Amino acid sequence: MARVIDLQAMLADLELLVNTESPSHDVPRLVQSAGAVAQVIERLLGSAPTIIDGAVGPHVLWSGGGAPRVLILGHHDTVFPAGTCAARPFTVVDGRAQGPGVFDMKAGIVQAVHAVASLADRRGVEILITSDEEVGSGSSRALIEERALACGRVLVLEPSADGGALKTARKGTGTFELVVHGRAAHAGLEPEKGVNALVAAAELVTKVIAFADLAKATTVTPTVATAGTADNVVPELARVLVDVRVEQPGEKERLEALFAALTVSVPDARVEVRGGLNRPPMPASASAELFPIAVAAAAAAGLPPVAGVAVGGGSDGNFTAARGVPTLDGLGAVGEGAHSDREYVLVDAMVGRAELVAAIIARL
Repeated sequence: MARVIDLQAMLADLELLVNTESPSHDVPRLVQSAGAVAQVIERLLGSAPTIIDGAVGPHVLWSGGGAPRVLILGHHDTVFPAGTCAARPFTVVDGRAQGPGVFDMKAGIVQAVHAVASLADRRGVEILITSDEEVGSGSSRALIEERALACGRVLVLEPSADGGALKTARKGTGTFELVVHGRAAHAGLEPEKGVNALVAAAELVTKVIAFADLAKATTVTPTVATAGTADNVVPELARVLVDVRVEQPGEKERLEALFAALTVSVPDARVEVRGGLNRPPMPASASAELFPIAVAAAAAAGLPPVAGVAVGGGSDGNFTAARGVPTLDGLGAVGEGAHSDREYVLVDAMVGRAELVAAIIARL
């Protein structure tokens, strides 16, 4: 039975999900979070979803029955460590809902479920909420691609771009890990007997930043570095994480070749390269079918005009687009501050976003 989209009911569900902490890789808490998501789905949609175990936490899959026609895609893991809610629980202040993971992307989950609940006919709709998007979707990728191919169209409830714009294209993303192996020695008595992994890692940082090509929208950004054990020991081991994002064909292969060929001038230092680009680009062609439908659906429903933009961040929509499935992203919450303690969701936009998703589904 169709339900009216009610803001207070949405906020109550959002409070439940935000205050049920779900850090990536924290399996016990992700089990609790999946249970909370399943609870909201069963209460609103009248049937229980399937809980699918994953290597790093459970995924939640619901079907409205009938031939699958559209997949609603999201994730319930967050980047915030356990205990964050104790210091920053769910609140609504001055029209902004706040709390860890509220923007990315628990409000999107709530809006998706309430949108589907507002439909008189839910046949053909599937909802998949995964547990590992923030850490690369290693255990969920095959499931995501399987359900996307079965449904034929994907609506991703990741947060919107600035001003509520939908995301019509995304860069390919990945992380390289540079591990430098050296040799420890006393830094004061015999530093010459050591092999300084930190010095070698610093050399690598200066090399990899030159791999970027802004003319092609390729970014290469060292983000995390660790080295050493004590201030009087030549560092034996160093690690550097490098965030990489690409847009154009051929850049993935170019970067992978450059990283694989990395060397350093520090004698006897050994460089090990791990990781790579795991999310392929989502080209604008992936949203070419669905974006005009969203524009028309918004206009017909009397909702604000819909804009679309290309963004640098990646999502599971990159995987579905790479498999040739029409994909439209950024249909989730309106707000800002993802992955920070400043994140918030504009409460007044929640009902309208759910109505937009419902209107798109109805047209599909």
